[in-house]
Amino acid sequence: MRRLPTVLIVEDEPAIAELISVNLRHSGFRPIWAMDSATAQAEIDSALPDLVLLDWMLPGESGLVLAKRWRGNPRTKLVPIIMLTARGDEVDRVAGLDSGADDYIAKPFSTKELLARMRAVMRRRAPAPEAGPIVMGDLVLDADTYRVTFREQMLKLGPTEFKLLYYMMTHSERVHSRSQLLDKVWGDHVYIEERTVDVHVKRLREALGEVAGQMIETVRGAGYRMTAQALAIKPA
Repeated sequence: MRRLPTVLIVEDEPAIAELISVNLRHSGFRPIWAMDSATAQAEIDSALPDLVLLDWMLPGESGLVLAKRWRGNPRTKLVPIIMLTARGDEVDRVAGLDSGADDYIAKPFSTKELLARMRAVMRRRAPAPEAGPIVMGDLVLDADTYRVTFREQMLKLGPTEFKLLYYMMTHSERVHSRSQLLDKVWGDHVYIEERTVDVHVKRLREALGEVAGQMIETVRGAGYRMTAQALAIKPA
């Protein structure tokens, strides 16, 4: 018998959870309901779902806290997460995506849109990167251990900055427009404005530090480029 994809629904409103569950069952999924953060964590600890539908406002810890924790744990960092919340402002969408969510859907939403977004996230969620560190000069990114170092000093990056750096290091010396970075790093199913890229590039440069941050060049009128040549004449 074919295994049905498991979806963990983390939602404190029973009526919404039941509506989602019924539609998921009819569409070939196996829903599991957790009404608070403690139950959700217990379910994750027991078995990894194929996807998580995560409400923002929950009894106990918030959905943002859960998403950040799961993204920071090697065991759960690749589980697709879609946030479902009544908080639909752009600043809230950015915060949700920054926490590590793959997509963000504001309530109320249509079942067809939810199912389409779920399939898109499950299809587009990148598999674990190939083993082995990525090296650009003195900058090293190890996707297996989720660590970044520059001149052997550990750097602290948020989940979005890590994904952005990984993409730019694996596609170095190319110029990427803001729209291209949105598609490749956030996914073309996520609806946020292009200036969000500028915010995260700024944060990434700050996280890399004054020297390594110069490896991300702004190409006027075109976008951004990751290059090791910027440090070619810089002393250690």
